[in-house]
Amino acid sequence: MADLAIALPRPGEPPSGGGLWIVPPLLALAALFFFPLGLIVRQALVGNSDVVSLSHFAEVLGSSQFHDALHHTIVIAVSSTAGCLVLGFVLSVLITFTPFPGGKLLARLIDTFIALPTFLVALSFTFIYGSAGILNESLMRLLHVELPPVDFLYSQWGVILSEITVYTPFVMRPLLAAFSLIEPAQIEVASSLGARSLRIVGRIILPAALPALVAGGSLCLLLTVNEFGIVLFIGAKDVITLPLLIYDKAIQQFDYTAACVIAAINVALSLSLYSLYRFVVIYFGGRRAGLV
Repeated sequence: MADLAIALPRPGEPPSGGGLWIVPPLLALAALFFFPLGLIVRQALVGNSDVVSLSHFAEVLGSSQFHDALHHTIVIAVSSTAGCLVLGFVLSVLITFTPFPGGKLLARLIDTFIALPTFLVALSFTFIYGSAGILNESLMRLLHVELPPVDFLYSQWGVILSEITVYTPFVMRPLLAAFSLIEPAQIEVASSLGARSLRIVGRIILPAALPALVAGGSLCLLLTVNEFGIVLFIGAKDVITLPLLIYDKAIQQFDYTAACVIAAINVALSLSLYSLYRFVVIYFGGRRAGLV
């Protein structure tokens, strides 16, 4: 024990060996991230030849297929993020400021969505809202029709609804943390002075929730831009996003150069959104809201 105490550094002292302790994690990071990323960028720039050229990028960026995929990616990500913000804010307000039996249990159940694979939600939506799902089967028998009356799932709106269901907890968690910092006395005083519920929400709750909303929305935007499992499992007609286009080019068409070009663009977009997310968290005091 005495030898062990001598070997351990004192609090505040740098570990022995200088900066050598950082070498193993750097090597692991290089092997697991930077090396595969370098291979992707190299394939995108070189292709099947040995000459570095931007012609592959120009070809992909000029294709209508890439434009459609980028358009669908942006529309789905922005719409899903907006839905997550609205639904997450409403549910968080109800759970925090409108106590009801089972409210805490509901909050815990919503949190469990974070641990579930995204494709599992898409699969459950197929069982419920699909052409042969529970809802359509029941309506077809009730209305005596031959075609499914509910036909939104295999479209862009089906993907958006699935992503809202999956990623709303990512907005609710920082919101619930931010709401826990609001003094109940503020709401009681405002209510005693005659302020109605909407005025209290607009003047007290919403300003306190703004940092968490912006940070949670930025995180949702980052996650929805890179969502693959939901889009693949929903199988929406003519809805191709950037991750799905990469899969199509690499696995189905064996066009690895085009897949690497799109992957490099997607990585650049993701890193830009992540930088925006970190800036928002720092600027709006994310640590105070329990976001990091």
